[in-house]
Amino acid sequence: MSRQPHPLDRTRATRWGDTGRVITGAAQRNPVVRPLAPSLEAADLGRVRGAVSAALTGFLEEQRTTLAAMDPSLTPVVDEVCALADGGKRLRPAFAYWGWRGVTEDLGGPAEDDAAVLRAVAALEFVHASALVHDDVMDGALTRRGRPATHVGFATRHGDGGLSGDGTTFGVGAAILVGDLALVWSDELLRRSGISGPALARARSVWDTMRTEVTAGQYLDLLRAAGGLPGAHGALTVARYKSAGYTVQRPLQLGAAIAGAGPRAADVYTAIGLPLGEAFQLRDDVLGVFGDPAVTGKSADDDLREGKQTLLIALAEEEADDDGRRLLRESLGDPDAGEEQFAALRALIEATGARARVEERIAERTATARGAIADAPIAEEARAALDALAVAATTRAA
Repeated sequence: MSRQPHPLDRTRATRWGDTGRVITGAAQRNPVVRPLAPSLEAADLGRVRGAVSAALTGFLEEQRTTLAAMDPSLTPVVDEVCALADGGKRLRPAFAYWGWRGVTEDLGGPAEDDAAVLRAVAALEFVHASALVHDDVMDGALTRRGRPATHVGFATRHGDGGLSGDGTTFGVGAAILVGDLALVWSDELLRRSGISGPALARARSVWDTMRTEVTAGQYLDLLRAAGGLPGAHGALTVARYKSAGYTVQRPLQLGAAIAGAGPRAADVYTAIGLPLGEAFQLRDDVLGVFGDPAVTGKSADDDLREGKQTLLIALAEEEADDDGRRLLRESLGDPDAGEEQFAALRALIEATGARARVEERIAERTATARGAIADAPIAEEARAALDALAVAATTRAA
């Protein structure tokens, strides 16, 4: 059987899996010009979000029964995980689902039940919840999604309950355990999702790599906050491992692994996922300083008060004069800073061109990812879905 090679691999035949089945059709298409603002309807996001929410709700109700039987005082722990898992954009499960759909056509059709795959990718939300809780503890964040951060909420419960000891210490300890429990439950939900044994075994490799990277990225973030990994390169390294990889690249690869696709699919999804994941995180950084709290659910002062060493800050420091560097040194990360200092920091980020340069990088990395999506040998419906998700992920206001 002969065919035209895929543009990303001109020297050898492209195969998704280990079945020896050569891709036909998708890899031979002419390039498609993408609309500037593709509709999210292509990603069937309402159905995906609904299925993910249903999977999380059902699983957590079981866990509520289990923990309440151990001791009723454990109910607030389940309630906290429920609150963390409620809402959200569900982008990680959506990327994983469409990563699966993208390769099934050329593997002879789906071998897994659609509902089971949606339950499996819903487990990504527990990984995300775990990362959020631990991140808020390390940053000393006060709010998350319009409500007190987990450690703050449990510190308040400590005081309201008239418990002994230090409330702050209690809150931090409880939050660490809530985050750990969410990570444990991510494994359980994946295992119990209903995907086949072989699919689960294939998924484990990507799953384990993803969770290792997230944890390693959290440490790199701590190191950078303490003066390690300086400059723009350090900021991008943290962004890649702490957030970008597990937001797009690994979810896409997880879907491909469940489908039974091989290393070539992983490479194609890396070409999409790494630049898009970086653009997603950089958008998050911009929103963390310039976003509307009524939309983001988080104070626009928190990142500045916590002293987050994002690319915005690295670039501002590069271009700032002595007065600007003094402002960064004295006000960034100052827990007692007020509106005047925060306004000055925002003005500095604007004046040095740091915000504009980050916006340029977001646009460039998004364009790179969309180009990779256009070239990828995947099902056309998945191409449209991923393109819509790419734009939504990088132009969002929350």
